[in-house]
Order: sequence, then structure tokens, then C-alpha cells
Amino acid sequence: MVMTMDDVDRFEAFRPRLEALAYRLLGSASEAEDAVQETFLRWQGADTGRIEVPEAWLTKVLTNLCLNQLTSARARRETYVGQWLPEPLLAGDPMLGPADTAEQRESVSYAVLVLLERLSPNERAVYVLREAFDYPHREIAEILDITEASSQQIFHRAKKHVADGRARTEIDEAAARRIIDEFLAAAASGRTEPLVQLLTGDAIAVGDGGGKVPARARAFEGARAVATFMRGLFKPSAAKRALVGGSADVYAWTANGDPALVVVVDGRVIGVMCLEIAADGIAAFRSQVNPDKLERVTRLWAAGDHGEPLLTV
Repeated sequence: MVMTMDDVDRFEAFRPRLEALAYRLLGSASEAEDAVQETFLRWQGADTGRIEVPEAWLTKVLTNLCLNQLTSARARRETYVGQWLPEPLLAGDPMLGPADTAEQRESVSYAVLVLLERLSPNERAVYVLREAFDYPHREIAEILDITEASSQQIFHRAKKHVADGRARTEIDEAAARRIIDEFLAAAASGRTEPLVQLLTGDAIAVGDGGGKVPARARAFEGARAVATFMRGLFKPSAAKRALVGGSADVYAWTANGDPALVVVVDGRVIGVMCLEIAADGIAAFRSQVNPDKLERVTRLWAAGDHGEPLLTV
């Protein structure tokens, strides 16, 4: 079929929503971009004049492409070096998508993206379509070729799995910044006890180096183990500077709606540490240091003004 400029414009109008959907489904910005581009190629080859509801058609195509990708991704992650974590997105990235409701903000939080990895592809798709994009179960059923009753059952099961694994308490920006300031002050003090006081008893710390950057294969578990690790991590040393190529500046920021620390060397983001906050302290530190998963973050960071770093190590 010959594609007209009107066809291109119609697709581009939906692109931001499609990218936000694909990111939530895949946990990877680069894979989301690829899935949306493949959807465009399908749109290009379709008889668009016979498509009555373009948004529904595009959503169905994209979702099923992502489901196929998720199935193959599970096999790839079995051979992934170390822990696999999603690709973080910084505040202001359009791929984060809608954030008007608590459910929409929650659906793209880093902790929830990690939990979504535990769901089956169908559970993940139903959860995202319903929770983040408010699709009615009738439409979800049409997208996934299941019954409406099945969609409802899958959603309730998926939502329970996510809720059971969550510790997060939604906090405002001022409170998040205060927590980060307290954490960095404690980490820079060189003492373990102030850090322990900021953590939940079952706190964890985990990192994704993808085999390209040193990262512990198993998570640190428990407040004291995590505090000891963090004390060492934020202690300046010549060996660390040699490893990362210079002094590292640490900034307080937001990633996926959560408080985060962004670590930058000569304008290049070398790590994003997302904090999960519970009612009684910091419950988790999830650090993305795989350079392949920080390319988009680095581009966005380079385009903005970030003020002075809170710490240099």
C-alpha cells in the first residue's frame, strides 16, 4: 500500500502513547523504540483506509509484538550476566507516559517494573493496559484475543502479585529530597550506624552491570549488610576514580517517579540508583550501571541543567 502523509501524521500522533506502552511492557527504552518502529512498518503495509479505529489497531499490533518480545526475552535473561534490571528513565522523559493518577505513576515506578518481570507476558499486558492506560476489559480482551472474564481474572491476579511485592510509600518531592540528603550525609560520614537507622530491617541493594561493569551477582540483604556496602560505595578512593575514568559527581534526581541518585563522570551518566521508600525507611536500592541501558539517560542528562552535585567521589 502507498502511505500518505495523513497516514504518517496519524501514526506520529499516537507514537508517544505507543512508546510509553511498549516501555512499560518491555522495561527497556531501546526495545520499546524498536517495537514502535516495527508497528509503524506494519501500519505502512496495511490498508489504512479500512482501519476504522487506528488507535485500537496500533495498540493491538504493538502489544502483540511486545508479547512475542517478552517471551524471547525470558530465554535471553536466563543467560544474562548478573542481575537484570529495567532501563531507568529520568523525570521529563516523554516515554514515561501518562502520570495523571496514582495508578499511572505507580505503573512506571522502578520497583513495579522490577515486579512486572515476575508476571507472565499476558499478566503483564493486562496489568499495564488496565492500570496505566485505563483500557476497559472489553477492549483488552479484543487486543489479546481472550474473553472479557479472563481479562478481569488475569488483572486481579497480576495486581495482587504486584501489591504483595510492594513496600513503597508515595511521597512528595520535598520529602524525597530530604531522604536523599539524609542518606548521602550518612553514607559520606564513613559510619555504618547512621545508614542503618535510615533503612528498613529487610532492605536490599542490587545492581545491574550486564557483565560490562562490576556488580555483585546477588543482592545485599538486611539493613546492616546494605549499610556496610553503601558506606564503602560512597567512600572516595583513587581506585574507584581509575575504574570509572575520573571523579564521579552524584546528583539527587527522580527516575521513574522515584527518588534517585544520578552518578556522572565528565557528562556521562555511569549509574542511576533508584530508591524505594517504605513507611519505615529506605527499602531498596536498585542501581543500573550497565552502559547499554544508560544511553538514553545520558542523552537526556546532557540536554538539561542540573545545578551542583551533592557529592563528589
